[in-house]
Amino acid sequence: MKSNFICHIHMVSRWKIHANKMICAGGWSPVDTDHYQWLQVDLGTRKQVTSIATQGRYSSSDWTMQYRLLYSDTGRNWRPYLQDGNIWAFSGNSNSESVVRHDLQHAIITRYVRIIPLEWSEEGRIGLRVEVYGCSYWADVINFEGQGVISYRFKMKKMKILKDVISLKFKTTASNGVLLHGEGQQGDYISLELKRSKLLLMINLGSNQYGSILGHTSVTSGSLLDDDHWHSVIIERYRRNVNFTLDRHTQHFRTNGEFDHLDLDYEISFGGMPVSAKPSSGGRENFVGCMEGITYNGDNITNLVKRKKIDTSSFRNLTFSCSETHSFPVFFNATSFLRLPGLQDSDTLSVSLSFRTWNPSGLLFYTALADGVVEVGLTEGKVTVYINVAQKKNTRIDISSGSGLNDGQWHNVYLHALENYAMLTIDGDEASTVRTVIPIQIRTGGQYYFGGYFLRTNTPPAQRSFQGCMQLIHVDDQLADLVAVEQGNMGTFENVSLDMCAIIDRCVPNHCEHGGRCTQTWDSFRCSCNGTGYTGATCHTSVYEQSCEEYKHLGKTSGTYWIDPDGSGPIGPFKVNCNMTGKSTVPPKPTEQKIHLTIMASDDFVPSQQLKPCFLSLMFCADSCCYFAAGSPFTWWVGRANERHYYWGGSGPGIQKCACGIERNCTDPKYYCNCDADQTREDAGLLVYKDHLPVSQVVVGDTNRAGSEAKLTVGPLRCQGDGNYWNAASFNTPASYLHFPTFQGETSADISFYFKTSSSYGVFLENLGNADFIRLELKAATVVSFSFDVGNGLVELSVRSSTPLNDDQWHRVVAERNVKEAVLQLDGQFKEVRPAPPQGHTRLELYSQLYVGASGGQRGFLGCIRALKMNGVTLDLEERAKVTPGVKPGCSGHCTSYGQHCRNGGQCMEKYNGYSCDCTLTAYDGPFCTEDVGGYFESGTLVRYDFLPEGGLPAIRDVKSLSPLLPTEGNLTQEELVFSFSTSNAPSILVYISSRTQDYLAVVLRHNGTLQIRYSLGGLREPFTIDLDQRNMANGQPHHINISRQERNIRLQLDHYPPVSYALPAGSDTKSTVMVFLFSLVQFNNIAPLKAALRSGIVAPVTTQGILVESNCGASPLTISPMAAVNDPWHLDSAGAVFPFNEERVSQDGVDRNAAIIGGIIAVVIFTILCTLVFLIRHMFRHKGSYHTNEAKGAESADCADAAIIVNDPAFTETIDESKKEWFI
Repeated sequence: MKSNFICHIHMVSRWKIHANKMICAGGWSPVDTDHYQWLQVDLGTRKQVTSIATQGRYSSSDWTMQYRLLYSDTGRNWRPYLQDGNIWAFSGNSNSESVVRHDLQHAIITRYVRIIPLEWSEEGRIGLRVEVYGCSYWADVINFEGQGVISYRFKMKKMKILKDVISLKFKTTASNGVLLHGEGQQGDYISLELKRSKLLLMINLGSNQYGSILGHTSVTSGSLLDDDHWHSVIIERYRRNVNFTLDRHTQHFRTNGEFDHLDLDYEISFGGMPVSAKPSSGGRENFVGCMEGITYNGDNITNLVKRKKIDTSSFRNLTFSCSETHSFPVFFNATSFLRLPGLQDSDTLSVSLSFRTWNPSGLLFYTALADGVVEVGLTEGKVTVYINVAQKKNTRIDISSGSGLNDGQWHNVYLHALENYAMLTIDGDEASTVRTVIPIQIRTGGQYYFGGYFLRTNTPPAQRSFQGCMQLIHVDDQLADLVAVEQGNMGTFENVSLDMCAIIDRCVPNHCEHGGRCTQTWDSFRCSCNGTGYTGATCHTSVYEQSCEEYKHLGKTSGTYWIDPDGSGPIGPFKVNCNMTGKSTVPPKPTEQKIHLTIMASDDFVPSQQLKPCFLSLMFCADSCCYFAAGSPFTWWVGRANERHYYWGGSGPGIQKCACGIERNCTDPKYYCNCDADQTREDAGLLVYKDHLPVSQVVVGDTNRAGSEAKLTVGPLRCQGDGNYWNAASFNTPASYLHFPTFQGETSADISFYFKTSSSYGVFLENLGNADFIRLELKAATVVSFSFDVGNGLVELSVRSSTPLNDDQWHRVVAERNVKEAVLQLDGQFKEVRPAPPQGHTRLELYSQLYVGASGGQRGFLGCIRALKMNGVTLDLEERAKVTPGVKPGCSGHCTSYGQHCRNGGQCMEKYNGYSCDCTLTAYDGPFCTEDVGGYFESGTLVRYDFLPEGGLPAIRDVKSLSPLLPTEGNLTQEELVFSFSTSNAPSILVYISSRTQDYLAVVLRHNGTLQIRYSLGGLREPFTIDLDQRNMANGQPHHINISRQERNIRLQLDHYPPVSYALPAGSDTKSTVMVFLFSLVQFNNIAPLKAALRSGIVAPVTTQGILVESNCGASPLTISPMAAVNDPWHLDSAGAVFPFNEERVSQDGVDRNAAIIGGIIAVVIFTILCTLVFLIRHMFRHKGSYHTNEAKGAESADCADAAIIVNDPAFTETIDESKKEWFI
């Protein structure tokens, strides 16, 4: 429909258009051109309005450039149109003839529309022609006065409901009241009620009497719902999945418990509690207000009531129209005030009002007495009264009451003061009343200022202006006639919006993500992220890395860490044990946790979804499973997708065999599992099918069979690799690109990736909308740009690097945009932050595909992009690149950026999806060649390394495998010897190197523990010796030695002391042919003999005499010093499995002493009991079953028990007690 035009050239403000059709030129133009003018349209009945269009006044210089839209059902209590959480200002006209139309983001249902000009033509005055577009609206309305309840009786006494759809609309001025309620005798219920102006939905699909299953679920939505405006509610439930929608904002949740049906008896009630409700459900207020459009599972309840098909006998007066309220709210901003008259020279001051606000401080009212002032305001959420009367002497009175009154709720303040007495009461509560005796006389001044006071006086108010709403203002016990104020018949006001309360809850919907706590003031909100594991303006960004792989490349050592696989996604962080010592490029173990096994007959179980994003990126996963049984009970296990699986360790999906069945070596050939043979046997192996892991439950049936028993062990889940971290694509031409579905990041978006290029410009990615867009690009050799438009105009953030970015090295870009700010960060050090405008669009609306690499004539990117993540989801660049011309999967040249991670001479090796460090020619091991390889030497242990034997190369079978380790025979004019050792025994030979020409180098410990180096290179009768007499080296502490020689110059460094130089005598022969090497060292030149002796996979001419066990024994300091655990925000004590940020459990000084003492006592008692039980059980069952000796086999031939254990158990990894042995490294 269209509204009507106004023909008059000039008309007064507040003039109303009615429904008579008037088609002509002209338009509306008020006489006064200020911010208090408005144009009101009466649509006759309630309509659904979808669009509005404006023009300036015909053929004139009058138009409206910006305006605000208000609407109301009654012509009172106006509501501003909100968009993106703000009171919206529509852009208008820039001339008198063009038409500017706006389609409303959400339709409004109203009868009256009011337009308030905010800006107008500078050449003329306010001018306006308007059209309103929409359609008819009709709904049955029922008025609830607080006594009547609608009881909808079921056709059957008991209803077992699997699916529910309930909808209604309501409006009220009450902050509490039951909207609907239904319950059953088995404890099921559904209830929707207002509680402190918020909507509370409670559902229970069933609990058991033992308390092991609790079905109660409660969800809160909305705020400020007592504003006497219509609010829409929709509840959709299917089994345990619920969509709860309030005013277009939907919450998705899943009910607690394990039941799917809602069992209700007899009836469901609307407007209050039913008569049949249980006594425990009582004490709740009935609803007071209006409802319309009530539907329950397809039945129109309001229509049935109107047709008298439902019992409404509880209503005193059933009406089908809403009763009007008599409140007249006043809306104040930072520059507002309202002046009202009162009695002058009265000896009694009496003022009361209701207010609601978010600000903790502000002036409520101020009045000047005949000799003094009275000021009432909010201070830190409580009402304070300040009275200063200057008669014979200054008399100052300060009283206060209440707390937390800036919670957005309506609160009532009443101040009564007379001679020698004052009383302050909050919310009519006698407990809050504060009385004081004051030795003064009151003489009122007759003028009261509410919300602010801006006149210059000798005693200005101490409080700043009030921002919020007031209503029911009484002065001298008389209700102020604010309609007369609006008409200009009494009082004055400035920048006040009358008959409207436009308070906004900026925390609803809550933009603080991941459990962040939202606090607000009148203009903005703030997120507190403490204890969430996330950071940023909206708690969007995880403080943890997404995998062990990322921790590894930060230089972290093996340990327990928190990871967040989906980053900013909905899945929270969890703790894992990262093993960084593997030889593969990506060796993390992303999760290792105890699996809770439940013996049950039901298959109704939903596994945790927390590990799902982690599994999608892993390269390999395995879970060990061992089933030991006598008999074959009916057994299966449940995996990730809640599916039953009948295969066991060592087998695969669909095979329904155990490992022995596949290998055909089961105990009984007739069966496919050892356990089926009715003998005490086991089936063990690894479950490696990643899509089925982790094991969440094991179900054992047929458990009552006599003579059968079983023992099941599920080991820790061990995974390896991070495919997301190295997921890359190479863009080979300026026109090449990859496309993906539209990026969904309306109110919160984060993008991160790595890139490397030799070009100085290029678009990384781009996504477009009708007017909105988002783009990341390399604008220059040192500049990365992040630009977007959400409707407020172009916003561009740029960061500049101090070094060129086109250096073919990897660089990391992180961009984030939310309703609070936009952030761009480069390489973790260059950063720009841009706050969002306080009023404006907040939603990023895109429609095109997401283009990565180039788009629409933009300068394409040449180079590599990897690990592209958007809102926590990794885009599979490699898979898309396989089918896209001009783009290749993967990327080369990782060593140019990450080669420095290979330490101690390790060589960086390129891989398709990453890199690895080759530690073959070093004495170190591990992913970065930083782990020392040492050995534990018993007395008499010797390691011998032979260089090229006298027989030459034919004497060695596998020359190719040995070639990296075999230097050619010749003369050495220089060598370097590096090793670490620790011993308590002296004298000892640490290293001895000899040749066929009797040349040798020896490092020995003398009787007093001091170190001696002997060089014999020929030409001298006696060897050249270097004695280090300063300290005892046989003190059991680790020591490090580096000896290097170049011809006659020797350089020696011991531990952390400065190096010392020596010179061989002039007659020494500086050339020596090395043939035999007897040693206990780490590295000699490029040879690592001890590593060759200890690593079974290395083929080398090395022999070992005696028992040699690998152990660094703390003898060598770490190459990369790790950060202290107390200072490392990612590192956690492996003993604690509780999320680390829980401030509620921390006492004020950080130590809960009582809990520590009690916990210590309990621990001692439990430990004593457990030790006693262990002793009794071992004593009782010491003869049960087979006898297993605790003595290691081969002990009779070994020198000691430790040696026997080490020789016979290759998996033994325990460190031998260093205090009892001597050893060399």
